[in-house]
Parts: sequence; structure tokens; C-alpha cells
Amino acid sequence: MTMQGAAAAGSVAARSVLAVCAHPDDESFGLGAILDTFGAQGTSVSLLCFTDGAASTLGAEGSPLGARRRRELRCAAETLELSSVQVSDHADGELCLVPIARLAAEVTEAADRVDADLLVVFDDGGITGHADHVCATRAALEAIPARPVLAWALPERVADALRAEFGTSFVGRPDTEIDIVLAVDRLRQRRAIRCHTSQCRDNPLLDRRLELSGHTESLRWLRRPVAE
Repeated sequence: MTMQGAAAAGSVAARSVLAVCAHPDDESFGLGAILDTFGAQGTSVSLLCFTDGAASTLGAEGSPLGARRRRELRCAAETLELSSVQVSDHADGELCLVPIARLAAEVTEAADRVDADLLVVFDDGGITGHADHVCATRAALEAIPARPVLAWALPERVADALRAEFGTSFVGRPDTEIDIVLAVDRLRQRRAIRCHTSQCRDNPLLDRRLELSGHTESLRWLRRPVAE
């Protein structure tokens, strides 16, 4: 596995990636361009999602939201050409009530099943500060101590702008804490986002985040690969 210096443009080589997320749409809204970039370089990309997102305040009208969001996730996974998707049945909004050892065991099982040599997660501040995001990342770190964990992070300038414009709680990182700046193509990510119809309508915050991020995503090692 290759890695670059702090805030360096570059790439990460992996045979098989397991993305670990809390909710349907995290894989698209947050990680979509990153996962697409891995897939484009020939990496097998799989997803473990801990909840069905049923507690969202968006899209609650009509059919049961959890079932609807599972269908949206299947659409997004096909768009991103993910190799496999597993959705656990933990309650949305209550992930931190689940013993971390249980969540970590699910990560280990999923990673072993797809022979993942890299875990991809949200930054350890959860990006938005959402407790479910924080606990999903913690579970990945608790699982398989020898396996590297790479996190999607927001540059400080992007987080600062979003907080100023929308009053959000986005957590950003200074350039000194960014390890890799990855060049991305957002076309497939935007298609995957549109699969999540219950969550993506009238979402100026997401549109603005993608605009501010441009054609790059920032990554930081939460657990670095062992030097070969």
C-alpha cells in the first residue's frame, strides 16, 4: 500500500476496500467520489452500513422510511459499482448504545468476508459531529488492529465556510492534519446521490459542500499501514 506525505496529492493502492458507515447515503453524500476513485483503479469496494436511516427527519411521508432507504442504498451501490453491501439492523440515532465490541465484531466479519486490506470511514469527529458517525468510525478502529483505517476529512476552510453559511457543526482539519489530497471525478457520485430521493431533495448544504470541495477529497490516516 502506498501513501503520500502530509497534504500531498496522491493515491492509495488497495486490493479490497471496506467502507464502514452509519447510514444509507453516507456512502454517496460523503464517500461517493472516494469509493468511485478506488473502483476506477481496479479495487474491489464493499460497504458495511450499520443502520437503515429510519430516524431521518427527511422523506418520512409514504412508505416506511427504513425500507425506502434500503432500496435507495441498493440503487446507489449499483451506481457506484460496489461489490457487496451489508446493512445491519441497529437503530438509527442509537448506534452508540450498542456495545462497541459488537460493532467491531461486525466490521471484522465483513472485512474478512471481502478480504479487505483497507477500511475507509468518516473522520473521527464524524464530519458533522453526528454521534452515529463517530461510533461507526470508532468501531472500525476497534476492529482488526493490524488493518489500516483511512478517513474522509473536510479541509478547515470548507468546514468554516459551511458553518458560517448554514450554522452547521462541521468539523474541519488544517492542512497539517491532511495526509492525502485525492483528485476525484464527481459524475458517478452525483448519480449515486440522486438515488437517495428521500434525502437529497432541497439539500443546498450538500450542494455547497460539493462546490467548495471541487474536484478533490481530503484523507487522513487514523491507522497507518505497516511499512513494507
